[in-house]
Amino acid sequence: MIRLYHGSNVRIEVPDLIHSKPFKDFGKGFYLSPDEQQAWDMAFQKVNQTKDGKAEVTEFLFDETLMNSDELKVLSYPDYCEEWALFVLANRDSGREHPTHDYDIVYGPIADDGVAYQLRRYEGGVISLPRLVEELKYSKGITFQYFFGTERALQHLKRL
Repeated sequence: MIRLYHGSNVRIEVPDLIHSKPFKDFGKGFYLSPDEQQAWDMAFQKVNQTKDGKAEVTEFLFDETLMNSDELKVLSYPDYCEEWALFVLANRDSGREHPTHDYDIVYGPIADDGVAYQLRRYEGGVISLPRLVEELKYSKGITFQYFFGTERALQHLKRL
C-alpha cells in the first residue's frame, strides 16, 4: 500500500469527481501526490486562490499493485516526454472535446502552470515539440501526481 495525499482548502471525507475542475494536466479528476509536502503546497495555493477555508491535507491508502492489473485502465508516464506533453496539452485545451481519454488512473509528472501559453506557442509554430517538453517541466523540479478519473478508481482509495 502506498500513502497518497490530497491538498485542498477543505478536508475530504469522501473523494468525488463532482468537485473536480476540467482542463487540468490529466483531465477532470481527483488528484493526489505521493509527496506530503507537495500536497501541503497545493493546499496553501488553493486557499490563496479561493480566499476561503484553510489548508488541509487528506491522506489515503492505495494498493499500487492495481497500477499493473487488468482491474483498472492505467496510463503511466515515469518521466517528461513528448507523449506526456501532448497528453497534457490535449487535456488542458478548452477548445477540444472533453474528456480526451477514458483512463481510470493516470500517473505522471506535474506540468508547470504556463501550459496555456506554451500550447499557443507550440500550435503557432513558435516552439518545437522537444522545446515544449522542456517548457512544461515543473519549475520546482520533477514531481509526480496520481489522477483518479472514474468512480471505479476512487473506490480503491481508503481515507486515513
